[in-house]
Amino acid sequence: MINRDISSRLAAGHGRRVTQLADAAARWGGHVPEDPGITELADLLETATTNAPDRPGDSGHTTRALLAGAVEDLRAAARLGGLLPAVTLWHLQRAIDQEHTAHQQTVPAQRQERER
Repeated sequence: MINRDISSRLAAGHGRRVTQLADAAARWGGHVPEDPGITELADLLETATTNAPDRPGDSGHTTRALLAGAVEDLRAAARLGGLLPAVTLWHLQRAIDQEHTAHQQTVPAQRQERER
């Protein structure tokens, strides 16, 4: 019973994180398929990395470096597949956190460009 509860919670967490990452890829201009896989999301964010500004933000990391880190975590999650669900979720969450920080860095720059 306990294993089933843990498995269902991990599956739900996995689905939420994939949805968040799909939204993130779309925010960076990616054309996200209807039911994307982790590898597809990594490919979309990797494309966004080449188009992202390369200036440092508050975190000290450049937007490109943060997105590249998110891509690495997505690739690690894809390699793990269903073998270690908790570790896969950790990589997915880390990718979300890095993408979020990268996106936050671009928001002030976008405002400044619009004000010009």
